[in-house]
Amino acid sequence: MARVAGVDLPKNKRIDVALCYLYGVGRTRAKEVIEKLSGSIKAETRVKDLTEEQVGLLNTILTKEYKVEGELRREVVAHMQRLTEINSYRGHRHRRSLPARGQRTKTNARTRRGRRKTVGVGKAASATGKN
Repeated sequence: MARVAGVDLPKNKRIDVALCYLYGVGRTRAKEVIEKLSGSIKAETRVKDLTEEQVGLLNTILTKEYKVEGELRREVVAHMQRLTEINSYRGHRHRRSLPARGQRTKTNARTRRGRRKTVGVGKAASATGKN
């Protein structure tokens, strides 16, 4: 199993698909990286068929030219923390776990807000049980 930027890539996937398992690498960036290595790695190559030298080349290009995995995660967290500290509108929305980019919240914000929290049912059920 090839280990690139601290992540084990799945063996049986093509390299252009397997690179998408890295945080910060999508289909477009994976194709860019493979084009830079077109002399040594083809997009059709499976991860299990890569040599140690090819894995090393992938690792160096991804870590030197792009921000991926831990470095990118830290940067994103730092940006959100900065917005929160300066009390911007977006920072306030992040702090309250609400959508920050203008989406509606009356409906359809479940991904960001979490499961529904039913209000008042616990008290009503306990009041009827006492009678």
